[in-house]
Amino acid sequence: MKSLFYSRLFILLPWVLIVIIMIDIDTKRTSDRSTAYFYLSRLVNAQRQVRAPQTENNRTALPVIYAITPTYSRAVQKAELTRLSNTFRQVPRFHWIVVEDSNIRTELVSRFLAHSGLPYTHLHVLTPRRYKRSGMPRATEQRNAALDWLRTHHKPRDSGVVFFADDDNTYSLELFDEMRSTRQVSVWPVGLVGGRRYERPMVEKGRVVGWYTGWKADRPFAIDMAGFAVNLQVVLTNPRALFKRRGSLPGMQESDFLKQITEVGELEPKAHNCTRVLVWHTRTEKANLENEPRQTQDSVVIEV
Repeated sequence: MKSLFYSRLFILLPWVLIVIIMIDIDTKRTSDRSTAYFYLSRLVNAQRQVRAPQTENNRTALPVIYAITPTYSRAVQKAELTRLSNTFRQVPRFHWIVVEDSNIRTELVSRFLAHSGLPYTHLHVLTPRRYKRSGMPRATEQRNAALDWLRTHHKPRDSGVVFFADDDNTYSLELFDEMRSTRQVSVWPVGLVGGRRYERPMVEKGRVVGWYTGWKADRPFAIDMAGFAVNLQVVLTNPRALFKRRGSLPGMQESDFLKQITEVGELEPKAHNCTRVLVWHTRTEKANLENEPRQTQDSVVIEV
């Protein structure tokens, strides 16, 4: 019996040793992997820690873009503000100044801005009834109220860029990169404006010399509201520069504003020397609510 036991033991022993060796090797490999993973993860985290402050510092160094948006109550108001906010949330160092044409801050706009995820200022000023006739400039009081707020809440040395962003336009993200470097007043083309495919500043040897409106070259200073940005310091150091109702010809209110702070030859062409369109007057179609009952039958109140 003993001889049989020992003979079987000698047969099994090499296999047992092989299994033990394999287990030991696998354990060492796992340990090596864990050790390597540990040091690799520490290296990656260290690199992230080095990069993060640099990225944050770069973002902080950017001048703030102050977008002024006049708005008024209508069926598509929230839809248009939603489209704008989806664009603006992708722009770093951004502050949205929304000015309602109203004698109060409405609940709809207040709730919308509170949930927009954007830094914002909510203002309101009512346009006098006599200025709401067809053919008269719109949003004059609202834009001037935003300019007053900027002058009240900032010092001349504060850095920033002021841009008039109407809520019925569409903006490329590239436009905000272009305007960020505005030293005084920058300009660019605007698409789908004035019944034409585009209007643009004419540039010769890097200088603006006039405007192209689609049919002919116009030398007068005729710029669209969506086609320029102003350095914040220029706004602050020219406290009397406002949008005027009296003395401005139809379609010239923007140009009359800029004449108070700059000259044509000093304008800074953006968008590849004003050869690319990065903003469009898309103008949402007026909502057809002919089937809407005069008295709501739904038991649930839904904000549109």
